[in-house]
Amino acid sequence: MKKIKYILIVLSGALTMTSCDSSELELTNPNTLSPETFFKTEAQVQSAVNASYANLQTRGLYGRNLFFAMDLMGHDALGNPQLEGNKKPFQDFSFNAGNDIIQYYWESCYIGISRANFVLDNEQKINALPNAVLSQEKKNKYLGEAHFLRAYYYFLLVKRFGDLPIYKTGTIVGNARSPKAEVYALIEEDLVFASQNLLSKASESAGRANKEAAYAQLGKVLLYQKKYNEALAALNNVTGYSLEDKGNFYNNFMEETEHGKESIFEIEFDEKNGTGDQWGAVGDSQGTGFEESTLRGQEYGNLSWYNVYPSDELLDAYEAGDNRFGDTFYVPGSSYLKGTKVMVASNFTTSAGIRRAGWKKYQNYYNREDEATRSSINFKVMRYADVLLMKAECENQRDGGSQTAAIAYIKEVRDRANLTTAITPTKEAVFAAIVHERQVEFAGEQSRFDDLIRWGIASTVLQGTGFTAGKSELWPIPNRETSSNPKIKPTDNNPGY
Repeated sequence: MKKIKYILIVLSGALTMTSCDSSELELTNPNTLSPETFFKTEAQVQSAVNASYANLQTRGLYGRNLFFAMDLMGHDALGNPQLEGNKKPFQDFSFNAGNDIIQYYWESCYIGISRANFVLDNEQKINALPNAVLSQEKKNKYLGEAHFLRAYYYFLLVKRFGDLPIYKTGTIVGNARSPKAEVYALIEEDLVFASQNLLSKASESAGRANKEAAYAQLGKVLLYQKKYNEALAALNNVTGYSLEDKGNFYNNFMEETEHGKESIFEIEFDEKNGTGDQWGAVGDSQGTGFEESTLRGQEYGNLSWYNVYPSDELLDAYEAGDNRFGDTFYVPGSSYLKGTKVMVASNFTTSAGIRRAGWKKYQNYYNREDEATRSSINFKVMRYADVLLMKAECENQRDGGSQTAAIAYIKEVRDRANLTTAITPTKEAVFAAIVHERQVEFAGEQSRFDDLIRWGIASTVLQGTGFTAGKSELWPIPNRETSSNPKIKPTDNNPGY
């Protein structure tokens, strides 16, 4: 399958751009490009849009740090003794404004926003291109991708930091924080534009944002704000998808089955396209080097670095007979390496003792024994199971909603997991079922902590972990921002920091 490949292009030394697969770009001397002469061909427009995708691959986000921080805070994962010091604070919520993971997360998102804004700043130039060079449909869809990506980066930020500086142009220096309601308003505006202008799944290349992904993300953003009717309306526009078949849940987490019928939006990785900046300085947040692999496999693998392991609370949440358990975790007796080997207890040994399980999701052990520090397995940002459970939540929570309809959506997910236990059709019972299903369906997919926060139950579920209500819901604005931005002082930071 085709994956996005990023090629370095520098615009007058001020902005780094990247391009799609080299077969789609024939730029004889990309280093001579300048903002004044750019946006003359479709290849140039596409490369500017592709640059906005690149920051999703940085170590500050899906390349490394995002999955650690979110899985540790949600207590899907717990750290083994060898876990690095900058990651341990996310397990007990002892992080502060000097944590480099928080800094790189912030920078990765804002650089991605700047790149999307570079495209949107040049909307007139793009629309002025003759239709013989670029059709209006493609002009709209490229602009829609920029709006989608800007919205996604802001969504990553607003969940972690609350009030934010808003930038609608390429410059990302010096704005004061705006209320999170204004941030959400911009996100909604961007996603509405994207949903109206992106191509449908049937017409768009795998790996690029499409119309259905925009509607799914809009539904999630509205759900997080408890706008249940509006969220359900958006989610009802996500058509053309279905769950992977019963027995094929693991298709969602292998390289060979990426962009399957359940996948709505993925973060692309392919180590064959270059990994030269895997440990380079720009890989933390800049997104300017070749960073086409993720460290997820090596970091989590119980035969590899085994820096984290599945928590007992998570393991115990699975019902007997739930076939997702065997596709989410390795335990003693699990087969791997194309069925030629079997995990034994010693494969889960750490200096703190033997763990009950290791991660199977996103691991390459199904077809190789050594993670080798690189993984090409894409991250699923949104899959159809998420849409079904969000629709169930909307039906259950909205005025005039139907518990019967909500249960039907939940049942689709549970049927695939080989579970048939009936759910009582009351609002409380349905909500409890949604909480349970989201925990076990999206284990290790960086969903749990955000769910606990938006449901208002984090202080109960995470009691005894170090979570402090009124503080731990948000991250602090990083020191580098408060020291360089005169409009955000250290005293303006989030409560408790």
